[in-house]
Amino acid sequence: MSQPAAALKKPTSVKKVILRVLLYFVVLDVCVITLYPYFAMLCTALKSRNEIFSGNTILPITALWGNFIDIWSRAPMAKYMLNSILIAGGSTIIAMLCGIPAAYALARMKFKGQTAFLGVIIVSQMFAPVVLLIGIYKVMLSMGLTDSILGLIFINAAFNQAFTVWLLRGTFMGISAEMEQAATIDGCTRVQSMMKVLLPVAAPGIVTTLIFIFINAWNEYTVALCLISTDTLKPLTVGINTFNGYNIIEWQYLFAASIFAIIPVVILFMCIEKNLVSGLASGGVKG
Repeated sequence: MSQPAAALKKPTSVKKVILRVLLYFVVLDVCVITLYPYFAMLCTALKSRNEIFSGNTILPITALWGNFIDIWSRAPMAKYMLNSILIAGGSTIIAMLCGIPAAYALARMKFKGQTAFLGVIIVSQMFAPVVLLIGIYKVMLSMGLTDSILGLIFINAAFNQAFTVWLLRGTFMGISAEMEQAATIDGCTRVQSMMKVLLPVAAPGIVTTLIFIFINAWNEYTVALCLISTDTLKPLTVGINTFNGYNIIEWQYLFAASIFAIIPVVILFMCIEKNLVSGLASGGVKG
């Protein structure tokens, strides 16, 4: 009896090993496909112009780390990065300050036209900034906010508002309302119960929403390109076009600047990655 049982267990264990190897192989392929563009970007940033156009190998023959230093003297990179931080940070703060109360109202209060309002929020996500570019420019021109960082902050906050409200509403609906009711019985007002009870519990969803807003604002290009004309006011996404000339593209400097552009986002992900998965799950509990 023991031999047949062992014979049955052996194929099962072998099957598990094969499946695990295949899983590791798929994961490795996905990682290689995902990370290869960044590897190619780094290798190109370390090459000379002549070596780039020779196209002999993806690896640099001689790594020119000085390319990362040269871009700071060839363009106001520090100013570009500061502008991007101000735009992304400011729009994130405004979007969260407006989005949290709106999401709370939609999650906890019932009012006429609520379903229609939620539909409008979803529909507004279908419009890309480039479709509304002419209207945006006219509005900014009438307000005197063209060629200004404040104008880009307001625009990015507005375009991320619908996403903020929708994701946070799902997060708040996934939290039991009895917790706030207990705080109200203890003497807290609605605002106090939201601040002291709801927001700490919803922290993973709030952090996830915050990081997505920041990344969207950090990566925005089209509106900034059309509204900003002063070189010292350009965000990093527009400023790195300094290395993209009419007659020549300095690929080594362009990729070196692009690597600097992704560093803040990578650092931000490393700081909040433990809250990212739980925040996405809590935001998608209820629609």
